[in-house]
Amino acid sequence: MKLQLTILFSFLCLAVFGQKNNADKQEWKQLFNGKNLDGWDIKIRGYELNDNYNNTFRVEDGKMVVRYDKYDDFAQKYGHIFYKGDFSYYRVAVEYRFVGEQAPKGEGWAWRNSGVMVHGQPAATMGKDQDFPASIEVQLLGGNDKTRTTCNLCTPGTNVVIDGKLVTQHCVNSKSKTYNGDQWVRAEVLVLGDSLIQHFANGEMVLEYNKPQLGGGNLGGATDPEVKIAGKLLDHGSISLQSESHPVEFRKVEILDLKGCMDPKATNFKSYYVKADNSKCTYGKRSN
Repeated sequence: MKLQLTILFSFLCLAVFGQKNNADKQEWKQLFNGKNLDGWDIKIRGYELNDNYNNTFRVEDGKMVVRYDKYDDFAQKYGHIFYKGDFSYYRVAVEYRFVGEQAPKGEGWAWRNSGVMVHGQPAATMGKDQDFPASIEVQLLGGNDKTRTTCNLCTPGTNVVIDGKLVTQHCVNSKSKTYNGDQWVRAEVLVLGDSLIQHFANGEMVLEYNKPQLGGGNLGGATDPEVKIAGKLLDHGSISLQSESHPVEFRKVEILDLKGCMDPKATNFKSYYVKADNSKCTYGKRSN
């Protein structure tokens, strides 16, 4: 009888331990499948939705890449590739590098320049001649053998609050290191609704701010009246990657949802969730 109780207790401990491990295990979702651009929309300035002008966005050797080999003149054809969906509380990460030469007649400031746009407007609401989506941009910059930080902040059609003050300047530098050459860099963004956004470069937190909101400038060609409501807090939106005239490669694009079931009794409870959506809870036997 004592042996049976010991065995039963051991099984219970293993079950509880397994449930805890499952609850703590981070479930990153791959937004880029490494094979094609399924699940993504493309919007390039001057062209209709999903007109991938000159095959700008494509997949090569298992990477999502931005190329300009068919361009004779960049002509401010700024582009964005949007993952289909709407996001509010999450971590999003990309592993990127800049390669090759800038497209002909690309802007000087756009040399080794790209970005991850969060809390953005949907691709379908962009005007045909709109250059950037109203969004918060996590600016990605390659080094030029001088101090040139990455994971900076730029604000097309938006503003943010830093240290309690509304910041209306278009770009704010981070405190990251400079990454020269064609090296891979992991950029990660923590987004918590309209309360907090943090930027990370290779695991180091390099910038944070609060209350992302509509109202900034630098948004040419926008026609959607919703993106012009100054002061409207942004607590959700699209995620997109930029084409700004310099070839860039992304070998990974992934997201960790931080909104979901927060009932510890549910089979899909996650200990790292920060925003409850218990309508997603499932009950029954927990799988490990």
